[in-house]
Amino acid sequence: MNFARPCAVTLIDDDEDFRAALVERLRLQDLEVREFASAEAALKVLNADYPGVVVTDLRMPGMDGRGLLSRLQSMDPDLPVVMITGHGDIAEAVEALRHGAYDFVAKPFDFARLNESLVRALEKRGLVLDNRALALAAARARPGTTLLGASPAIERLRSVVDQIADAEMDVLIEGPTGVGKEVVARALHEGGRRRVHRFVAMNCGALPEGLIETELFGSEPGAFPGALRRRIGLVEQSHRGTLFLDEVESLSPAAQLAMLRVVEQREIQPIGAAAARRLDLRILSASKIDLADAVARGRFRDDLYHRLNVVKLRVPPLVERREDIPLLFAHFLALAGKAHGQSPKPLSAEGHRRLVEHLWPGNVRELAHFAERAALGLEEFALAPSVEAGGGLADQIDRYEKSILEASLAHHAGAVKAVGEALRLPRKTLYDKLARHGLSPSRFRTTARHPTG
Repeated sequence: MNFARPCAVTLIDDDEDFRAALVERLRLQDLEVREFASAEAALKVLNADYPGVVVTDLRMPGMDGRGLLSRLQSMDPDLPVVMITGHGDIAEAVEALRHGAYDFVAKPFDFARLNESLVRALEKRGLVLDNRALALAAARARPGTTLLGASPAIERLRSVVDQIADAEMDVLIEGPTGVGKEVVARALHEGGRRRVHRFVAMNCGALPEGLIETELFGSEPGAFPGALRRRIGLVEQSHRGTLFLDEVESLSPAAQLAMLRVVEQREIQPIGAAAARRLDLRILSASKIDLADAVARGRFRDDLYHRLNVVKLRVPPLVERREDIPLLFAHFLALAGKAHGQSPKPLSAEGHRRLVEHLWPGNVRELAHFAERAALGLEEFALAPSVEAGGGLADQIDRYEKSILEASLAHHAGAVKAVGEALRLPRKTLYDKLARHGLSPSRFRTTARHPTG
């Protein structure tokens, strides 16, 4: 069975005996069936995201199949509806097809005929839902805050992420706390074909020791006292998508052994299951320490490390990309201002200096929290008076970058070398930015004050 294919059927028929017999046959096809005796009852649970097909009798007391079809079409015109009719109602069933029904079968019917129709309808539904998920992901896509910047380190990281996003190899992401390793993992997921399926983030440090197998692999009904229904584990939830193992260095020895089989064989065996299940997944893992060092110290399995470490990415801390800090701060300040109804203000020269010189031990996370407090006026911070408002985030960041360059040029009397050193920008990058903003260093040489140290 294809895990990703929609397999749900909502059956609506007022004939209880017929409904019970058909439900049994459908469940033998591994379909998840919900049954209702009336259209009104079914409408209470159906919605536009329903991952399946509706099968309904044409003639029923109250709202009939045609009325139900009309309601479902207004809710989601792409939801497949299969009509069940009597021989005398075929003309009405054909009319229903003209109004959007997917198919019809006439009683008494060969179950194989209905099953064939359902297979095609479920495939169609899967395609529709995948396309919707893709469109939603595209609409939400924006540059990840961790990947925002122009420093050589972040440009290299962005380049590698772009190169391997659609590849199938597993990736190990290393970097200190707060640098945004999960943002990098999500960028890898969103940049490839797996983006239409789930990104499942698993905090390895939070796995309860006594429930590791249940959390990871799930369980079948009756597997242990109290197991009344099937539980799908975190690993299986990521089938056809991406499994993100955050803080992978925190896995206990037992959990490391359990994950080794998943990484090696791409299969799981839920508790109580008779056989293993094959999975299609990409595994991304993140560690805040050097995992190779943990292996050398005997704290992490060598075989698991080498299977996770097909490609290694290192996310640099802010102290290694100081030139990106003002842009990141402006980004977070604009987001916080929008969320709290505040107009974001650019930094003064003093505020810029304080930002760049701070060590930011909490990295991007700490900077984001600081920007939110600054937007709410909870930080005594050197924010300049408001400049022209309006425009998108890119426009606001451009104006903010220009104000920083102007302040630094004024402070250093137009001395390009001193400005480059203060802003930690390569000479060519600085000249490119000056040209883009129409700033001439010579304009600041006659009117600027001399630096005070």
